[in-house]
Amino acid sequence: MNTAELIKKVRRIEIKTRHLSSDLFSGSYQSAFKGRGMSFSEVRDYHYGDDVRNIDWNVTARTGDPHIKVFEEERELTVLLLLDMSASTVYGTQDQLRSDLMTEIAAVLSFSAEKNNDKIGALLFTDQVEEYIAPRKGRKHILQIIRELVHHETVGRGTDLGASLRYINNVLRKRAIIFVLSDFLDDSYADALKIVSRRHDLIGMRILDPSERELPRAGLIRAWDRESNTIKILNTSHTATRRAHTEWMAAQDEYFDQTFNQCSADRVDLTIGDSYIPALTRLFNRRSR
Repeated sequence: MNTAELIKKVRRIEIKTRHLSSDLFSGSYQSAFKGRGMSFSEVRDYHYGDDVRNIDWNVTARTGDPHIKVFEEERELTVLLLLDMSASTVYGTQDQLRSDLMTEIAAVLSFSAEKNNDKIGALLFTDQVEEYIAPRKGRKHILQIIRELVHHETVGRGTDLGASLRYINNVLRKRAIIFVLSDFLDDSYADALKIVSRRHDLIGMRILDPSERELPRAGLIRAWDRESNTIKILNTSHTATRRAHTEWMAAQDEYFDQTFNQCSADRVDLTIGDSYIPALTRLFNRRSR
């Protein structure tokens, strides 16, 4: 992809996702993700019905009239996108690849964070940490993240979510909201997820293709495992093959659900080819309640 094509693609993503974040998610986002606490704002005259526990006794004694401290929510947050860039993201049987959907969702979340003056950062990973973009504010910074998602050339092919979680736990000292975007077709991240969830607010966003849920009945097919770079012949019409795949997928579902439940962390399933708007709306509304 040359520079002109890259700029055009980034611009197209920005136009679509800024519109969505402005019209659909900005208010829901603010309600779903609270600030770090309450900070002092000002002192004003005491009014009937105010909480007496907030009376500023020093000002009251000095002026002779009762005054009260006013607090407001500390709104600024740090948001980090943990993005799976392994070879399996370059897959999709619908109108888009998993990597394209991940980029679009990451952009929506970033622009929603920008609306609330939050810092946004990203970590791109495969079976190693590919790139870490420290959290900052501003449109230019968000466009840098989108450009990296569109244009980044990975070194690794496999997936090691656990390693990326341990990396984040070392570099992020303050509490952050961490969105993990991946297919989560891995069963070795539970311990790392539990450790990170003690300090940070974790949300798992699992992005799957319909063909990963149920094998298409297509007879003999050549299946390319992008992460191991191997080709296997599968009989997708064979009962045993289909049963084995169903059982493997059920085990992945159970591991994903059980791990996030144990961490008391939110999670959401997204399907390539379907609109992600209802799923994100439900997530934000659930957190608001």
